[in-house]
Amino acid sequence: MIRAAMSIPANIVEGRSQKSEREFARFLGYSLNSSRELEYHLMVARDLRVITLSDFMSLRDQVVQVRKMLYGLLKRVAPSEDQKQQKSDVPTY
Repeated sequence: MIRAAMSIPANIVEGRSQKSEREFARFLGYSLNSSRELEYHLMVARDLRVITLSDFMSLRDQVVQVRKMLYGLLKRVAPSEDQKQQKSDVPTY
């Protein structure tokens, strides 16, 4: 659980030091995967009654918030093909 939690910001930092936005986006994807892994570990901890339901819900909500922020950042760093097409349709003068 700790490894998955620490992997989220570590991948962001490592990705930011890459040479291209595409590489950064790849590391953001790793962070997203780590957030999913962390959520799974939290579910297991809840099911095994290692953490309370209240703690689970609070921690899961925090993980979901982080994931939403990561998706927002990923969207800005690596625009979808539709967004790229819209930008190329705009005439330059």
